[in-house]
Amino acid sequence: MTLIHTPTDISLVKRQPIGRFAPSPTGELHLGSLTTALASFCHIKSLGGIWRLRIEDTDTDRCAQQFSEQIMIDLEALGLHWDGDVIYQSERIDIYNDYLSSLLRPLTYGCQCSRKSLAHYWSQQDNQDSYKQRAEHQRYPRCCVDAKLNLYTHKLRLQLPNHLIGFIDSIQGLQWQNPQQTLGDMVVRRQDGMINYILAASIDDGLQHISHVMRGLDILPLTAAQISIMHASKLPSIDHWYHLPLICHTNGQKLSKQNLAQPIDTRKPSALLALALQLLQQPNVDMDTPARMLQQAIAQWDNTPLQGKQALNSPQL
Repeated sequence: MTLIHTPTDISLVKRQPIGRFAPSPTGELHLGSLTTALASFCHIKSLGGIWRLRIEDTDTDRCAQQFSEQIMIDLEALGLHWDGDVIYQSERIDIYNDYLSSLLRPLTYGCQCSRKSLAHYWSQQDNQDSYKQRAEHQRYPRCCVDAKLNLYTHKLRLQLPNHLIGFIDSIQGLQWQNPQQTLGDMVVRRQDGMINYILAASIDDGLQHISHVMRGLDILPLTAAQISIMHASKLPSIDHWYHLPLICHTNGQKLSKQNLAQPIDTRKPSALLALALQLLQQPNVDMDTPARMLQQAIAQWDNTPLQGKQALNSPQL
């Protein structure tokens, strides 16, 4: 079976464009996350749309309120003002659990497999499998699918569909993904109750009526899973996908918190905006106040220079 994802059919009337920036507060904004915020802001505003801010802080082990606050301070210093209230995913755990116990319930099962037990399983398979088969070992071998374990005292897995899903990415082009073959049965809730990123993002994108998702290329492999979760949850689908090329060091390494990317310094916001727009290969804007620079950047926003690219290198990194 093959599914081609098409925009939501809830209404034949064109809905207002709604985009979002959804950082995880595991650290301060760096240049890579700033370019994502700036691109999503300028793009959705160029369409006359709404730009939401959502703090994706379900990972309580790594997220901190101080980083959430600093992210908002930095965005405001740069003139990137969001519309409406900020949503904190840590305050919405009951909503995600409601979906897991209702619409998504038929697709879930409890799992007791630890990383150690899975490593042992794969080591046993390595004795007889070919190299090609070993490459597939990251996909969960479904040891617990028929075990009927308690859903609330074990980690919870979600069965993803085993067919191709096609969708248009307006930067990366036509995409085909089989979420079962690439991701398998995903852990959507840990044993300690922590909710998986893509489950929370899928539900919130639907409930917030997000129509345009612009985010980093590193999330592209999860997109078919998100489409599947939103469909199973009977939520409005995303109309337009955009996965931005990653900002990389000159050695090709992705700029990220894990790679000790330096936090942005908003003491010179205009220069910082100019650098981010240059990285995004946008037309030059006049050096001015952040508000006027953003107004010009929105008026001339163009995705074309980014199309088909997977990385953008900065000579300053």
